[in-house]
Amino acid sequence: MQTDSKSNTSSTSVSVLMINAQGIMLSVLGNDYFLSYNRIPWMQDAPIRSVLNVQMSGSRAIEWPDLDVDLEIESLNHPERYPLIMKRNQLDFVSA
Repeated sequence: MQTDSKSNTSSTSVSVLMINAQGIMLSVLGNDYFLSYNRIPWMQDAPIRSVLNVQMSGSRAIEWPDLDVDLEIESLNHPERYPLIMKRNQLDFVSA
C-alpha cells in the first residue's frame, strides 16, 4: 500500500515493498530500507493488513496507525543512534 501526501513543493510517500520471514522492506521518500524483525520485533506477528497500512507522519516520520507504531526516518538511516530501550515505571512493580 502506498500513501502520498502533497507538500508545497514535492510529493512524499511511503510503501511496503515486501514482507518475508526476516523482516519488512519499505520505500520511504524514494529510499529503500529493510527492517529486520530483530530490530522491530513487535512487527513480526502483526497482521499483514496492519503492516501494509503505513503512512507518513509529518515530514520526518512514518507510522502504522493500526499497530500504534511510529518510526523517525532518521532512525532508518542511522539505527545505531536509536537503540531499542524499554523504560519501566513504578507501576510495573506494583503487586496485587
